[in-house]
Amino acid sequence: MFYFGYDSYMKYAYPKDELNPIYCKGRGPDYDNPSNININDILGDYSLTLIDALDTLAILGDTREFRRAVQLVIENVSFDKNSTVQVFEANIRILGALLSAHLLIQDQSQPFGHLEPEWYDGELLEMAADLASRFLPAFHTSKTGLPHPRVNLRDGVPQGSRTDTCTAGAGSLLVEFGVLSRLIGDPIYELSARRANRVLWNLRNANTGLLGNVIDVNTGKWVGELSGVGAGLDSFYEYLLKAYILFGHIEDYSMFNQTYALIKQYMRRGRPNCNSGSGDHPLYVNVDMKSGGTQTTWIDSLQAAFAGVQVLAGDVEEAICTHALYYTIWKKYGVLPERFNWQRLSPDVSFYPLRPEFVESTYLLYQATKNPFYLHVGRDILKSLNQLTRAQCGYATVHSVLDMTLEDRMESFFLSETCKYLYLLFDTENPVNQNSDRYMFTTEGHILPLAPWLREHNWDSAHFTLSPNPDINSTDLHANCEAINEERIHGLPLKSQYLEQISVSLGVEL
Repeated sequence: MFYFGYDSYMKYAYPKDELNPIYCKGRGPDYDNPSNININDILGDYSLTLIDALDTLAILGDTREFRRAVQLVIENVSFDKNSTVQVFEANIRILGALLSAHLLIQDQSQPFGHLEPEWYDGELLEMAADLASRFLPAFHTSKTGLPHPRVNLRDGVPQGSRTDTCTAGAGSLLVEFGVLSRLIGDPIYELSARRANRVLWNLRNANTGLLGNVIDVNTGKWVGELSGVGAGLDSFYEYLLKAYILFGHIEDYSMFNQTYALIKQYMRRGRPNCNSGSGDHPLYVNVDMKSGGTQTTWIDSLQAAFAGVQVLAGDVEEAICTHALYYTIWKKYGVLPERFNWQRLSPDVSFYPLRPEFVESTYLLYQATKNPFYLHVGRDILKSLNQLTRAQCGYATVHSVLDMTLEDRMESFFLSETCKYLYLLFDTENPVNQNSDRYMFTTEGHILPLAPWLREHNWDSAHFTLSPNPDINSTDLHANCEAINEERIHGLPLKSQYLEQISVSLGVEL
């Protein structure tokens, strides 16, 4: 699956950013229509798919192609482009990929084989630093410390550009920025990202403690007051936890735990316990940030990643229930619609762009439980993708889950995440799985080392003006990490009566 998409990209699309898998052509920025942010936010004329796939090649053990791809990137990619891109997307897809590939090369133990080109001298890190420096005007021209959502890679923040950004976009930079700061010894990147997180934290609603989903970076006013665990907010929560895992700063862990408690308090519906008691299947809904009342009757496909965050947080039983809902929706259609209305039991937005979030949660739940149920889920995913999305020269976006029509786009995350998590689900002997305590995945699926040196740098606050530290309550620092009983490993992770309940309610045979 990976090589069909990758080889087709290299044959028909490279050096452009993406592959059009139906007509076997490449796709780059839409320079004729700068307002086409669906394309231009992501595509920057920098061979996006190749860069995004670098560490997947390493994980597959394809050392020869990895070295060749690294050489192609170093020799042919430049960020001195008249391209206006979204800071968040370029950060997770490009910056994260460059840092991951550099660190894999530098790993002296070389668990994935000989990855280092003989001539390599830190060029990927230099490229990462160059790219990140082009993001800094997004912070410097902001009146609040929240980054502008878009920068022109050559000229900085475009004059008159939009100032509204989603919470995830402003608050999901700390992992990549923090790693870069530690690698090059420059605190500006980590401190900029930390300041943005603290600004968001201080703008929580005074009544509920919840965040909205869209904010104006100049005024600090909430433009969107929806609070949920999906699009617009998802990776903000994820990166609070992952930043703590990487860097060990207590404030990140405190913010995550306080937020997670509020998510459960205001957004969770259904029976109190996943695998006991009576009531509707647990569901996390979108709420009004000011009141905590239900605001929409849809959930989105990005929320499928929340089960993975719950696994990392140690709330495995809750993750089992969260995942089961999305598995049932997947079985209903063969893929996940972008938005599913849980009241009408039908899609509100019907496309599926080969997203990885459900696959990621499946992989992480298998790693946490070793329950073969999740291998069966992975088999279903593989079957669906091959039967429903395979096109002439790659895998295509599903335009509508109702009639399974396709549209001509294969986003880079299909190779960097979807294929990677599927491969790792079944490759039990992979170094990532054999040494799971040594690696962490970014929100784009790039692997980073869990290394002591990442916890050794504490920048002097005199380097940067920071907002006040979030209040840290010692009661917010206790992990909930209950292991799954060994007797349940070979049974259903969700008890049969609850699995039947949700399958009947959605009209699905599991």
